[in-house]
Amino acid sequence: MRNLNTRTLAAPLMASLALTLGACGPTNMDNRSLYSVKQPVVERANYTLDVATTASGLPVSEQQRLAGWFETMDLRYGDRVSIDDGSNSLAVRDDVAAIAGRYGMLVAEGAPVTAGQTGPGEARVVITRTSASVPDCPDWSHTNETNLNNATNPNYGCSVYGNLAAMVANPEDLVQGQQGTGETIVTTSTKAIKVYREAEPTGTEGLPEVKTNKGGK
Repeated sequence: MRNLNTRTLAAPLMASLALTLGACGPTNMDNRSLYSVKQPVVERANYTLDVATTASGLPVSEQQRLAGWFETMDLRYGDRVSIDDGSNSLAVRDDVAAIAGRYGMLVAEGAPVTAGQTGPGEARVVITRTSASVPDCPDWSHTNETNLNNATNPNYGCSVYGNLAAMVANPEDLVQGQQGTGETIVTTSTKAIKVYREAEPTGTEGLPEVKTNKGGK
């Protein structure tokens, strides 16, 4: 029987591409700089769903199952959708792209390596999701110790970087940021300048007449 259950990479296997922004140094009182040893750590996990395919793409039943899976996974900005399909069927890609498009997502080129293999007449849809967190925060382990080295408290940075990790829409932006196209659209780049130049000076119509009530009337 074909296994059509959702597969996730197990936590140990999440040797997953843990991408760090900086060294999360040891918790000690040796840091005498203003640099925080607490830094966000970005982790990446792959979630998969195997779907049956035909020469014309995905059957209606599989399209419905895929749409339900996307809804259950709460597909959102920052996720990456890809297809592992040995046949490289354009019909399958178009069907998956149409369903992902309902969530404002595009199907990425290429797919990450996942556990197991698909058989003939199957394709694997992969959602790659990243998360950011700051390990070992808060850290009050040295609160009651005497700070003879005038060192920075190990808890320093937990609040700032913890909030940053929680608020960033796409955690991968913490690693490499958004890439520009290198192209400049003239109509967009000059719009603000045009509005500024064509705006009427604020004093052309004189100052407004202000009436005051004398005697409280």
